[in-house]
Amino acid sequence: MTTPHRLLLVNGPNLNLLGTREPEIYGSATLHDVEALAADAAAAHGFEVRAVQSNHEGVLLDAIHEARRDCAGIVINPGGLTHTSVVLRDALAGVALPVAEVHISDVKAREPFRHHSYVADVAVVHVSGEGVAGYAAAIDRLIAVITGQAEG
Repeated sequence: MTTPHRLLLVNGPNLNLLGTREPEIYGSATLHDVEALAADAAAAHGFEVRAVQSNHEGVLLDAIHEARRDCAGIVINPGGLTHTSVVLRDALAGVALPVAEVHISDVKAREPFRHHSYVADVAVVHVSGEGVAGYAAAIDRLIAVITGQAEG
């Protein structure tokens, strides 16, 4: 079986508000801009992106479970679920796909409750504080892991 050339891009709660929500922290790029940037970054490596954003945890879990069938990896910005969701972490671990965790802001430089990530131990790539450009960096690094050009 060949590895599919598709990534699942998961954006969690409130990321639909990008461009208007706290622009001093998250910048002015919209979710549409993020998805286009991700698609371009993946395309540069011959990959495509299927994007999902939801404010409902179950929708994200279902998309992650579905990725087992046709994706080579997952890029995720879990939003606030980063710090609260064991079930999201378990879903990522359960599908056994390489994961890149992305945060637009530097979560370690923010409130103490944001310093813990339930996703961190299942992710092979971590990008934080690089703004929206961090999505492209995460995709580049994740594809390097998937294609064997870097260790995960």
